[in-house]
Amino acid sequence: MRRWLFAALVALPAFAGAGSPDDGVIFPHSTVQGSMLIGKVPPGSKVDYAGRRLRVTAYGTVAFGVGREEQGPLAVKIERPDGSKVNAEISVTPRDWPIEHVNGVPPKTVDPPPEIAERIRREQAAVAAARERDDDRSDFTEAFIRPLAGRISGRFGNQRVYDGKAGSAHSGMDIAAPSGTPVKAPASGIVSFAAIDLYLTGGTLVIDHGFGFSSNFLHLSRIDVAVGDRVEQGQVVAAVGASGRANGPHLHWGMNWFDVRIDPQLVLDAAR
Repeated sequence: MRRWLFAALVALPAFAGAGSPDDGVIFPHSTVQGSMLIGKVPPGSKVDYAGRRLRVTAYGTVAFGVGREEQGPLAVKIERPDGSKVNAEISVTPRDWPIEHVNGVPPKTVDPPPEIAERIRREQAAVAAARERDDDRSDFTEAFIRPLAGRISGRFGNQRVYDGKAGSAHSGMDIAAPSGTPVKAPASGIVSFAAIDLYLTGGTLVIDHGFGFSSNFLHLSRIDVAVGDRVEQGQVVAAVGASGRANGPHLHWGMNWFDVRIDPQLVLDAAR
């Protein structure tokens, strides 16, 4: 188990009603919207959350993503190897989501022509399919690093307004940097999607970290890896650009647990 993850687990209190941590089941009492939630169960346990059977590492680590709109309480069902069962109930603390105005993006990306709709749907479906990967790899337990240095120019969850037109909530962290700046893998993984010219997101790369967790990088000017490649933390995988719906060069770094978007900044904070 990676050191930071072990430290996070041993610091967690047993959830209400679980008894003592001696029973081998440890979850936090509460979490926040957009977080990666980590718990501990006896190795070999069966764990279910939100209609999914969660993977359990050989150490008994389980993890899942908490969405931006999640209200809670979260219900986690655990069946230990001896057949005994216990439920964890975790409260969710809401966050404030300010409005963020983004001006100067290409008009065709704010109001795409009708004939482009099918292309956008097809491209977004391909990226969504890559996020459904569920490998039994624990790369997500590494202490995540920033993919590059730079000013944070857009934060996860903020409500976006593009040139005066309301858009969807921002799904990741924007880091301002000159075009061509190298982008490094924040954690190890397998490349599950790579395309240089998607209509809305431009150069787009997805790295799968196992257990349903993935990172996506948008608006790239260059992609240095291919689908199926194994990448290691800190490896240069792409370069910053301004492709797609962007008003200047920057990196959009998003994270997902399957189709649930989570906040990369919270993952970085947990690794400190």
